[in-house]
Amino acid sequence: MIQKRRIIILIMILLVAGKVKTYACDICGCGVGNAYIGILPDFQQKVFGIRYRINAIQTHIGSGGTVSYLTTQEHYRTIESWAGWNFSKRFRVMVNLPYHLNEKLNQGLKQTKQGLGDINLSGYYELINKRTKHQNKLLVQSLWVGTSIKFATGQYNPADKNATAQNANLFQLGTGSTDFSLHAMYDIRLNDIGLNANTMYKLNTVNSYQYKYGNKWSSSLQMYYKFRIKAKWLLAPNAGIQYEQSALDSDNKLAVNISGGNLMMGTIGIETGAGKLSFGANWQTPLNQNLMGGVVKAENRVMVHMSCDF
Repeated sequence: MIQKRRIIILIMILLVAGKVKTYACDICGCGVGNAYIGILPDFQQKVFGIRYRINAIQTHIGSGGTVSYLTTQEHYRTIESWAGWNFSKRFRVMVNLPYHLNEKLNQGLKQTKQGLGDINLSGYYELINKRTKHQNKLLVQSLWVGTSIKFATGQYNPADKNATAQNANLFQLGTGSTDFSLHAMYDIRLNDIGLNANTMYKLNTVNSYQYKYGNKWSSSLQMYYKFRIKAKWLLAPNAGIQYEQSALDSDNKLAVNISGGNLMMGTIGIETGAGKLSFGANWQTPLNQNLMGGVVKAENRVMVHMSCDF
């Protein structure tokens, strides 16, 4: 009973730990960020993978969600290479290298932007790694905590910030700032059914143009089940929720009203693997949102990925 209470308390901590007045550009999954990575594959020593994300939003939404000639459809596509190294049983380092392809469409006019995004370097330490048996059932738990630094490698164009008076500063390849994050990832599995929880708090700094994206907090909770096919293939469907919250941006220390907000999304996906190869896909849909004073509307997101353990 005590063990079960500890597990429940830990999950609650992961879900509410960062809930302060936080979060900005990343919240829409635009070019300068989307923290969601799904359920990471297990790997022994080294892993290399590629993710492809498609995020869509509408900007310049009118009062009550009305669409006008100003309303713009925006798509943010990202090809992301990532790698991980286990330097010991408990210490792990990961690096992410994104390449963005951004697109705006308004009244038949298209604007595009593409290039390298902000490189992210993360380090994790495994606090909990337990395997216990009870009545022929295997209970597996792991808890990773870590921190990361995001470098200002993606281009930031200050001119795009002031396109119109009601323009959210989203259409960027990078934030132009060096930012820091705190992470926690908890996974608990009883035989083949499991629960995965992730939480992250991101601290943004002021860039050289005196613009600061709001700090953000995000958490996700997913349930999954592992099907083993002929002892070779592993199939793991999953479903859950993701919550994101952001503070207002600041420009020359003044609050930017067209920024910040919160977003809750439902997620459904599938992971599969055989040997050293893993594949997966995930679909997210908004359940509730209040973004940037209501002038921005998040739409569905899609992510597919593959990785190789070596």
